[in-house]
Amino acid sequence: MVERQLRKRGISDERVLAAMEEVPRHIFVGSREDAYGDHPLPIGQGQTISQPYMVARMVELAELEPSDRALEVGAGCGYQAAIMSRLCAEVVAIEIVPELAERAQLVIEQLGYDNVQVVLGDGSQGYRARAPYDAIIVAAGAPRVPPPLAVQLADGGRLVIPVGDRFLQSLKRYIRHGDELVGQEDTPCRFVDLKGEHGWA
Repeated sequence: MVERQLRKRGISDERVLAAMEEVPRHIFVGSREDAYGDHPLPIGQGQTISQPYMVARMVELAELEPSDRALEVGAGCGYQAAIMSRLCAEVVAIEIVPELAERAQLVIEQLGYDNVQVVLGDGSQGYRARAPYDAIIVAAGAPRVPPPLAVQLADGGRLVIPVGDRFLQSLKRYIRHGDELVGQEDTPCRFVDLKGEHGWA
């Protein structure tokens, strides 16, 4: 997976590649069959885990540093939060579906990733209790950048989010400079809908 799907497709951050090699993806999806394939997988409740390349690219764009606090919106099964936890000091992963949040926390605890907190809630509103965040990764397609996420991003912080309509989005990275978000497009993509107040109805 790491060599063929990531490194050969341009993922170059060695820390990200090491984290992708370390974290057992099959534990989060419940089976080795197809766990490392180059495609998203269903995880129940109408949600999916992103293909490995997309996870790696989002994390690479977030430029996580060892001292960073990061927020993941759309924890799903917890896999991306686990990857992020290998690269920064603290991860808050928020999930709106109770069954997924409970399962993600259980798997993360079983694997001993003790710098991850899974929170049940509306991720489109962020999680003010631990803000500001040095990096925010949104693992769901949004019609626009949710205003609370922009507010909760630290100055100089990076926000990685798929933005577009419900059928096609563009993965974008924004960097906060004072009160301004400066963004650039990266990769065409398609994610499940962002739910909540600032997501899709």
